[in-house]
Amino acid sequence: MAVYYDKDADPGFILSRRVAVLGFGAQGRAHALNLRDSGVDITVGLRRGSASHAECDELGLKVADPADAVADADFIMMLIPDDAQPAVYATAVAPRLKSGAAIGFAHGYCIHYRRINPRDDIDVLMIAPLGIGDQVRAMYEQGGGVPALLAIHQDTSGTAKKIGLSYAWANGHCRSGVLDATFKDETETDLFAEQVVLCGGLTHLIQGAFETLVDAGYPADIAYFCCLHEVKLIADLIYERGIAGMRRSISGTAEFGDYTRGPRVINEISAAAMREILGEIQSGRFAEELANEFENDCPVIKDGRKAAARHPIERVGSELRRMMLQAREKSEQGH
Repeated sequence: MAVYYDKDADPGFILSRRVAVLGFGAQGRAHALNLRDSGVDITVGLRRGSASHAECDELGLKVADPADAVADADFIMMLIPDDAQPAVYATAVAPRLKSGAAIGFAHGYCIHYRRINPRDDIDVLMIAPLGIGDQVRAMYEQGGGVPALLAIHQDTSGTAKKIGLSYAWANGHCRSGVLDATFKDETETDLFAEQVVLCGGLTHLIQGAFETLVDAGYPADIAYFCCLHEVKLIADLIYERGIAGMRRSISGTAEFGDYTRGPRVINEISAAAMREILGEIQSGRFAEELANEFENDCPVIKDGRKAAARHPIERVGSELRRMMLQAREKSEQGH
């Protein structure tokens, strides 16, 4: 797989274009500020009445109605939530998008599942940061950048890849590396990782372990620290050293337990469930369920949030985090 750096990008491709960033959430804010600081002519597209108008004014960013921002732009970056993108594309983007312009996405979902079907006379590409918006901005300000994936869906101009690399340069990604990808691979692997590891798998594993200890009579405070708080310590080790490096850094007791007990929790039954989940992503079944969820005002998400808020681990965690914060502030004041 090819990896591209600053030397592989031509800044002129993005510096010579007017860019519209649609949305000002975590990614939108980071991209807008990074592009501006790289010298790009950028306008933030915000709907009338958006609470983000004031912050953009404070930061010195140009703001326009999404349709007006699109009409004036050569490159449009879609950084609004996936569920909102089809409607915004239909009402504000497609009618005002110039022939020969380019449109970029930070996630391949709407293109891959054909929630958006762009015209044939534009370039369609993806620059997907491999990090949250806050990291994209913080790493840029520190002189670095988070890696990113680059994919081309439509190359009408013959220069879509050069435009994508130029955008990636302006957003800081080429400082750490930009990898070739496809919309399909980025979308399906991202959804899979969210569902079985990063969100679905991890949160249910933590809650299940916490419940097991508390039900067995152990103090909830201790269960919280063992099953949730210390996850960050292990995650940081894995991030810095890989799984093998993490195992070399922990106690022999922990390492032996990893090899002998871990497979009893995560095993062929878990793997079968993972394959089933991946199949639902590949077939489009998950996308259909998600569309139905949003069309019906998100009943599963709302019920899930209520249940999560009621879980004992939240009450225990909230109190312990408050105590740790107070102790840290007191310590800092003492110095």
